[in-house]
Amino acid sequence: MFTDEYYMKMALQEAEIALEKDEVPIGCVIVSNNRVIARAHNLTETLNDVTAHAEMQAITSAANFLGGKYLINCTLYVTLEPCVMCSGALAWAQISKVVIGARDEQRGFINKHLSLHPKTEMVIGVMENECSTIVKEFFKSKR
Repeated sequence: MFTDEYYMKMALQEAEIALEKDEVPIGCVIVSNNRVIARAHNLTETLNDVTAHAEMQAITSAANFLGGKYLINCTLYVTLEPCVMCSGALAWAQISKVVIGARDEQRGFINKHLSLHPKTEMVIGVMENECSTIVKEFFKSKR
């Protein structure tokens, strides 16, 4: 069945791809009508671009797929809470739902008292342990 966990596992697969590229292992997928229309992972090191976060890559891909800039009736599944930049882009895209694996207490948008589009539904903590472990292990290996 197509559950939040089902799609979060796909986002985790994207995070694994980022890890293999020595990128911060964050992945996401965007779903419309139970169909994955975009998959992405961080590419900031690969592209030498601070804006190449997984969410930004996925938003662009999904908009291209749909032929428009709004992601109404779409759900973003992301392994780590979006940053301020990505949450702003998600708000402008008017995405209908955001499902977050793990919180990012330091860099995430929630503690900054920012929000998504007023109509956007948000779910936090789907596969939280798996989503936080991959990021924690990555940074532990860098120290």
